[in-house]
Amino acid sequence: MSSIELSSVRKAFGALEVIRDIDLSVAEGEFCIFVGPSGCGKSTLLRLIAGLETMSGGDIRIGDTVVNDLAPAERGLAMVFQSYALYPHMTVRQNMSFGLRRTGHSKADTEARVKEAAAILQLAPLMDRKPSQLSGGQRQRVAIGRAIVRKPRAFLFDEPLSNLDAELRAQMRVELAELHRQLGATMIYVTHDQVEAMTLADKIVVLRDGRIEQIGTPDTLYNDPDNIFVAGFIGSPRMNLLKLEGSPLANGKLSPPAGAVTVGLRPESLEIGNDIAAKVGVVENLGGTSIIHADLDDGQTIIAEARGATRPQTGTEIGFALPSQPFYFDGEGKRIRNGAVTS
Repeated sequence: MSSIELSSVRKAFGALEVIRDIDLSVAEGEFCIFVGPSGCGKSTLLRLIAGLETMSGGDIRIGDTVVNDLAPAERGLAMVFQSYALYPHMTVRQNMSFGLRRTGHSKADTEARVKEAAAILQLAPLMDRKPSQLSGGQRQRVAIGRAIVRKPRAFLFDEPLSNLDAELRAQMRVELAELHRQLGATMIYVTHDQVEAMTLADKIVVLRDGRIEQIGTPDTLYNDPDNIFVAGFIGSPRMNLLKLEGSPLANGKLSPPAGAVTVGLRPESLEIGNDIAAKVGVVENLGGTSIIHADLDDGQTIIAEARGATRPQTGTEIGFALPSQPFYFDGEGKRIRNGAVTS
Protein backbone atom coordinates (compact mmCIF):
# COMPACT_ATOMS: atom_id res chain seq x y z
CA MET A 1 0.00 0.00 0.00
CA SER A 2 1.12 3.57 -0.65
CA SER A 3 0.68 7.06 0.71
CA ILE A 4 -0.94 9.73 -1.47
CA GLU A 5 0.06 13.38 -1.48
CA LEU A 6 -1.54 16.33 -3.25
CA SER A 7 0.29 19.66 -3.65
CA SER A 8 -1.51 22.79 -4.93
CA VAL A 9 -3.91 20.67 -7.01
CA ARG A 10 -6.28 22.69 -9.18
CA LYS A 11 -8.97 21.87 -11.72
CA ALA A 12 -10.88 24.28 -13.93
CA PHE A 13 -13.46 23.69 -16.62
CA GLY A 14 -12.90 26.76 -18.74
CA ALA A 15 -13.35 29.78 -16.48
CA LEU A 16 -15.03 27.68 -13.78
CA GLU A 17 -12.56 26.64 -11.07
CA VAL A 18 -13.88 23.58 -9.26
CA ILE A 19 -10.79 22.47 -7.31
CA ARG A 20 -8.74 25.27 -5.73
CA ASP A 21 -5.17 24.72 -4.52
CA ILE A 22 -5.70 21.52 -2.56
CA ASP A 23 -2.86 20.36 -0.30
CA LEU A 24 -3.43 16.99 1.31
CA SER A 25 -1.45 14.04 2.66
CA VAL A 26 -3.02 10.58 3.06
CA ALA A 27 -0.77 8.26 5.02
CA GLU A 28 -0.12 4.66 4.04
CA GLY A 29 -2.93 2.48 5.42
CA GLU A 30 -5.16 5.45 6.29
CA PHE A 31 -8.92 5.53 5.69
CA CYS A 32 -9.51 9.10 4.45
CA ILE A 33 -12.99 10.35 3.61
CA PHE A 34 -13.90 13.34 1.45
CA VAL A 35 -17.22 14.75 2.63
CA GLY A 36 -19.25 17.79 1.69
CA PRO A 37 -22.47 18.90 -0.01
CA SER A 38 -23.29 18.18 -3.64
CA GLY A 39 -21.11 20.21 -5.99
CA CYS A 40 -18.30 20.76 -3.49
CA GLY A 41 -15.72 18.99 -5.70
CA LYS A 42 -15.18 15.77 -3.76
CA SER A 43 -15.82 13.38 -6.68
CA THR A 44 -13.79 15.57 -9.04
CA LEU A 45 -10.88 15.47 -6.59
CA LEU A 46 -11.11 11.67 -6.43
CA ARG A 47 -11.14 11.46 -10.23
CA LEU A 48 -8.03 13.65 -10.38
CA ILE A 49 -6.24 11.20 -8.10
CA ALA A 50 -7.42 8.30 -10.25
CA GLY A 51 -6.30 10.03 -13.45
CA LEU A 52 -9.82 10.17 -14.88
CA GLU A 53 -9.62 13.98 -15.01
CA THR A 54 -6.68 16.12 -16.13
CA MET A 55 -5.32 18.56 -13.57
CA SER A 56 -5.08 22.29 -14.31
CA GLY A 57 -2.13 22.60 -11.92
CA GLY A 58 -0.29 21.00 -9.01
CA ASP A 59 1.21 17.59 -8.33
CA ILE A 60 -0.14 14.21 -7.21
CA ARG A 61 2.31 11.74 -5.72
CA ILE A 62 1.50 8.08 -5.02
CA GLY A 63 4.24 6.61 -2.88
CA ASP A 64 7.47 7.99 -4.30
CA THR A 65 6.08 8.57 -7.79
CA VAL A 66 4.65 11.78 -9.25
CA VAL A 67 1.74 10.48 -11.35
CA ASN A 68 0.63 13.68 -13.12
CA ASP A 69 1.38 12.25 -16.56
CA LEU A 70 0.50 8.61 -15.88
CA ALA A 71 -2.65 7.04 -17.33
CA PRO A 72 -5.19 5.64 -14.83
CA ALA A 73 -4.09 2.05 -15.49
CA GLU A 74 -0.48 2.98 -14.68
CA ARG A 75 -1.22 4.49 -11.25
CA GLY A 76 -1.81 1.17 -9.50
CA LEU A 77 -5.14 2.26 -8.01
CA ALA A 78 -8.47 0.42 -7.84
CA MET A 79 -11.68 2.41 -8.00
CA VAL A 80 -15.15 1.34 -6.86
CA PHE A 81 -18.10 3.39 -8.14
CA GLN A 82 -21.65 3.74 -6.86
CA SER A 83 -22.83 1.77 -9.91
CA TYR A 84 -21.60 -1.80 -9.65
CA ALA A 85 -20.62 -2.01 -13.36
CA LEU A 86 -20.65 -5.82 -13.35
CA TYR A 87 -20.82 -7.84 -16.55
CA PRO A 88 -24.37 -9.28 -16.50
CA HIS A 89 -23.52 -12.38 -18.59
CA MET A 90 -20.61 -13.40 -16.31
CA THR A 91 -20.69 -15.22 -12.99
CA VAL A 92 -19.30 -13.66 -9.80
CA ARG A 93 -16.09 -15.68 -10.29
CA GLN A 94 -15.74 -14.49 -13.89
CA ASN A 95 -16.43 -10.86 -12.96
CA MET A 96 -13.77 -10.92 -10.25
CA SER A 97 -11.15 -12.65 -12.42
CA PHE A 98 -11.78 -10.80 -15.68
CA GLY A 99 -9.29 -7.99 -15.13
CA LEU A 100 -6.52 -10.38 -14.07
CA ARG A 101 -7.07 -12.62 -17.07
CA ARG A 102 -6.97 -9.63 -19.38
CA THR A 103 -3.59 -8.51 -17.97
CA GLY A 104 -1.91 -11.89 -18.38
CA HIS A 105 -1.96 -13.29 -14.86
CA SER A 106 -1.56 -17.05 -14.64
CA LYS A 107 -4.58 -19.23 -14.02
CA ALA A 108 -3.19 -20.38 -10.66
CA ASP A 109 -2.47 -16.82 -9.47
CA THR A 110 -5.86 -15.61 -10.64
CA GLU A 111 -7.68 -18.42 -8.87
CA ALA A 112 -5.73 -17.84 -5.66
CA ARG A 113 -6.46 -14.10 -5.64
CA VAL A 114 -10.17 -14.61 -6.37
CA LYS A 115 -10.46 -17.26 -3.66
CA GLU A 116 -8.78 -14.98 -1.12
CA ALA A 117 -11.02 -12.01 -1.95
CA ALA A 118 -14.14 -14.20 -1.88
CA ALA A 119 -13.23 -15.42 1.60
CA ILE A 120 -12.67 -11.85 2.88
CA LEU A 121 -16.00 -10.68 1.46
CA GLN A 122 -17.98 -13.85 2.27
CA LEU A 123 -18.77 -14.43 -1.40
CA ALA A 124 -17.77 -18.12 -1.61
CA PRO A 125 -21.38 -19.45 -1.80
CA LEU A 126 -22.22 -16.99 -4.59
CA MET A 127 -19.34 -17.55 -7.00
CA ASP A 128 -21.40 -19.29 -9.70
CA ARG A 129 -24.29 -16.81 -9.65
CA LYS A 130 -24.77 -13.99 -12.11
CA PRO A 131 -25.38 -10.37 -11.02
CA SER A 132 -29.13 -10.62 -11.62
CA GLN A 133 -29.28 -13.29 -8.91
CA LEU A 134 -27.62 -11.07 -6.29
CA SER A 135 -28.89 -8.42 -3.90
CA GLY A 136 -27.59 -4.85 -4.09
CA GLY A 137 -25.22 -5.41 -1.18
CA GLN A 138 -23.89 -8.62 -2.73
CA ARG A 139 -23.28 -6.87 -6.06
CA GLN A 140 -21.33 -4.12 -4.31
CA ARG A 141 -19.22 -6.73 -2.53
CA VAL A 142 -18.42 -8.30 -5.91
CA ALA A 143 -17.36 -4.90 -7.23
CA ILE A 144 -15.10 -4.46 -4.20
CA GLY A 145 -13.76 -7.99 -4.68
CA ARG A 146 -12.87 -7.16 -8.26
CA ALA A 147 -10.78 -4.29 -6.87
CA ILE A 148 -9.16 -6.38 -4.12
CA VAL A 149 -7.82 -9.04 -6.52
CA ARG A 150 -5.75 -6.40 -8.27
CA LYS A 151 -3.77 -5.79 -5.04
CA PRO A 152 -3.69 -2.04 -5.73
CA ARG A 153 -1.50 0.59 -4.11
CA ALA A 154 -4.68 2.25 -2.80
CA PHE A 155 -8.46 1.96 -3.08
CA LEU A 156 -10.70 4.80 -4.24
CA PHE A 157 -14.43 4.66 -3.44
CA ASP A 158 -16.92 7.05 -5.06
CA GLU A 159 -20.15 6.98 -3.00
CA PRO A 160 -20.26 3.16 -3.13
CA LEU A 161 -23.27 2.79 -0.81
CA SER A 162 -25.58 5.44 -2.23
CA ASN A 163 -27.68 2.95 -4.22
CA LEU A 164 -28.42 0.77 -1.19
CA ASP A 165 -31.34 1.00 1.21
CA ALA A 166 -30.80 2.20 4.77
CA GLU A 167 -30.42 -1.26 6.33
CA LEU A 168 -27.93 -2.42 3.70
CA ARG A 169 -25.96 0.82 4.01
CA ALA A 170 -25.55 0.25 7.74
CA GLN A 171 -24.47 -3.34 7.14
CA MET A 172 -22.01 -2.38 4.41
CA ARG A 173 -20.47 0.33 6.62
CA VAL A 174 -19.54 -2.36 9.11
CA GLU A 175 -18.21 -4.60 6.34
CA LEU A 176 -16.07 -1.80 4.87
CA ALA A 177 -14.62 -1.01 8.30
CA GLU A 178 -13.75 -4.69 8.77
CA LEU A 179 -12.29 -4.84 5.24
CA HIS A 180 -9.99 -1.92 6.02
CA ARG A 181 -8.92 -3.59 9.26
CA GLN A 182 -8.11 -6.85 7.47
CA LEU A 183 -6.28 -5.34 4.49
CA GLY A 184 -4.56 -2.41 6.21
CA ALA A 185 -5.13 -0.66 2.91
CA THR A 186 -4.88 3.00 1.96
CA MET A 187 -8.44 4.06 1.17
CA ILE A 188 -9.95 7.33 -0.04
CA TYR A 189 -13.72 7.39 0.12
CA VAL A 190 -16.17 9.99 -1.17
CA THR A 191 -19.58 10.50 0.41
CA HIS A 192 -22.12 13.25 1.10
CA ASP A 193 -23.30 11.28 4.13
CA GLN A 194 -21.58 12.59 7.25
CA VAL A 195 -22.72 9.51 9.22
CA GLU A 196 -20.63 7.33 6.89
CA ALA A 197 -17.72 9.72 7.32
CA MET A 198 -17.94 9.75 11.12
CA THR A 199 -18.22 5.96 11.46
CA LEU A 200 -15.58 4.88 8.91
CA ALA A 201 -12.82 7.48 8.69
CA ASP A 202 -9.44 7.78 10.32
CA LYS A 203 -9.34 11.25 8.79
CA ILE A 204 -12.09 13.40 7.28
CA VAL A 205 -11.57 16.13 4.69
CA VAL A 206 -14.50 18.58 4.66
CA LEU A 207 -14.86 20.31 1.28
CA ARG A 208 -16.90 23.29 0.16
CA ASP A 209 -16.74 25.05 -3.23
CA GLY A 210 -13.57 23.23 -4.21
CA ARG A 211 -11.67 24.19 -1.06
CA ILE A 212 -10.78 22.31 2.11
CA GLU A 213 -12.65 23.74 5.10
CA GLN A 214 -11.05 21.47 7.70
CA ILE A 215 -9.11 18.22 8.02
CA GLY A 216 -9.22 16.12 11.16
CA THR A 217 -10.34 12.98 12.92
CA PRO A 218 -14.09 12.47 13.40
CA ASP A 219 -13.75 13.47 17.06
CA THR A 220 -11.84 16.65 16.19
CA LEU A 221 -14.37 17.81 13.62
CA TYR A 222 -17.27 17.09 15.96
CA ASN A 223 -15.78 18.57 19.13
CA ASP A 224 -13.62 21.35 17.70
CA PRO A 225 -14.92 22.66 14.32
CA ASP A 226 -12.99 25.56 12.77
CA ASN A 227 -16.00 27.38 11.35
CA ILE A 228 -19.76 27.53 11.16
CA PHE A 229 -19.90 25.41 7.98
CA VAL A 230 -18.06 22.45 9.52
CA ALA A 231 -20.01 22.84 12.76
CA GLY A 232 -23.33 22.66 10.91
CA PHE A 233 -22.29 19.87 8.56
CA ILE A 234 -20.82 17.41 11.06
CA GLY A 235 -23.28 15.90 13.53
CA SER A 236 -26.78 14.43 13.29
CA PRO A 237 -29.11 16.05 14.16
CA ARG A 238 -27.17 19.08 12.97
CA MET A 239 -25.94 21.71 15.41
CA ASN A 240 -28.28 24.56 16.35
CA LEU A 241 -26.77 27.77 14.95
CA LEU A 242 -28.65 30.62 16.57
CA LYS A 243 -28.28 34.37 16.14
CA LEU A 244 -27.47 36.13 19.39
CA GLU A 245 -28.75 39.63 18.56
CA GLY A 246 -32.27 40.13 19.86
CA SER A 247 -32.41 36.57 21.13
CA PRO A 248 -33.44 35.48 24.65
CA LEU A 249 -30.12 33.58 24.61
CA ALA A 250 -28.29 36.89 24.99
CA ASN A 251 -30.23 37.99 28.06
CA GLY A 252 -27.92 36.68 30.74
CA LYS A 253 -28.28 33.06 29.73
CA LEU A 254 -24.92 32.99 27.96
CA SER A 255 -21.72 35.03 28.17
CA PRO A 256 -20.60 35.31 24.54
CA PRO A 257 -17.11 36.66 23.79
CA ALA A 258 -16.62 39.94 21.97
CA GLY A 259 -17.43 39.65 18.28
CA ALA A 260 -19.69 36.63 18.61
CA VAL A 261 -22.86 36.83 16.54
CA THR A 262 -23.83 33.15 16.43
CA VAL A 263 -23.91 30.48 19.12
CA GLY A 264 -23.74 26.77 18.33
CA LEU A 265 -25.57 24.25 20.51
CA ARG A 266 -25.44 20.51 19.87
CA PRO A 267 -28.97 19.01 20.17
CA GLU A 268 -27.62 16.21 22.38
CA SER A 269 -26.10 18.77 24.79
CA LEU A 270 -29.48 20.37 25.55
CA GLU A 271 -31.23 18.99 28.61
CA ILE A 272 -34.58 19.83 30.11
CA GLY A 273 -34.11 22.81 32.45
CA ASN A 274 -34.93 26.44 33.15
CA ASP A 275 -32.34 28.49 31.25
CA ILE A 276 -34.49 29.20 28.22
CA ALA A 277 -38.15 28.69 27.34
CA ALA A 278 -39.59 27.49 24.04
CA LYS A 279 -42.80 26.10 22.59
CA VAL A 280 -42.76 22.54 21.25
CA GLY A 281 -43.44 22.18 17.54
CA VAL A 282 -42.66 18.84 15.91
CA VAL A 283 -41.49 15.81 17.91
CA GLU A 284 -39.80 13.01 15.99
CA ASN A 285 -40.20 9.69 17.76
CA LEU A 286 -37.17 7.47 17.09
CA GLY A 287 -37.92 4.86 19.72
CA GLY A 288 -35.31 5.26 22.44
CA THR A 289 -34.80 8.93 21.55
CA SER A 290 -36.91 11.86 20.47
CA ILE A 291 -35.92 14.86 18.37
CA ILE A 292 -37.72 17.93 19.69
CA HIS A 293 -38.19 20.95 17.42
CA ALA A 294 -39.17 23.97 19.50
CA ASP A 295 -39.66 27.68 18.80
CA LEU A 296 -37.97 30.45 20.79
CA ASP A 297 -39.72 33.76 21.46
CA ASP A 298 -37.63 35.46 18.74
CA GLY A 299 -38.86 33.04 16.07
CA GLN A 300 -35.72 30.91 15.88
CA THR A 301 -36.10 27.13 16.05
CA ILE A 302 -34.06 25.04 18.46
CA ILE A 303 -33.61 21.27 18.16
CA ALA A 304 -32.94 19.01 21.15
CA GLU A 305 -32.34 15.30 21.42
CA ALA A 306 -34.08 13.68 24.37
CA ARG A 307 -33.68 10.11 25.58
CA GLY A 308 -36.29 8.01 27.34
CA ALA A 309 -39.98 7.30 26.95
CA THR A 310 -41.33 10.69 28.13
CA ARG A 311 -42.02 12.98 25.19
CA PRO A 312 -43.40 16.53 25.26
CA GLN A 313 -46.59 17.28 23.38
CA THR A 314 -46.84 19.65 20.43
CA GLY A 315 -47.87 23.13 21.54
CA THR A 316 -46.68 22.79 25.14
CA GLU A 317 -44.06 24.97 26.82
CA ILE A 318 -40.65 23.45 27.43
CA GLY A 319 -37.46 24.68 29.10
CA PHE A 320 -33.87 23.80 28.28
CA ALA A 321 -30.66 23.98 30.30
CA LEU A 322 -27.86 25.43 28.20
CA PRO A 323 -24.47 23.72 28.01
CA SER A 324 -21.57 25.27 29.90
CA GLN A 325 -19.32 25.45 26.82
CA PRO A 326 -21.24 26.30 23.64
CA PHE A 327 -19.58 27.14 20.33
CA TYR A 328 -19.27 30.78 19.22
CA PHE A 329 -18.76 32.19 15.71
CA ASP A 330 -18.09 35.69 14.41
CA GLY A 331 -19.87 37.51 11.57
CA GLU A 332 -17.76 35.70 8.93
CA GLY A 333 -18.57 32.31 10.37
CA LYS A 334 -15.14 31.77 11.93
CA ARG A 335 -14.86 29.98 15.24
CA ILE A 336 -14.03 32.02 18.35
CA ARG A 337 -11.86 30.01 20.72
CA ASN A 338 -10.85 31.41 24.10
CA GLY A 339 -11.98 34.85 23.02
CA ALA A 340 -9.93 34.84 19.80
CA VAL A 341 -11.04 34.25 16.23
CA THR A 342 -9.56 31.16 14.56
CA SER A 343 -7.98 31.92 11.18
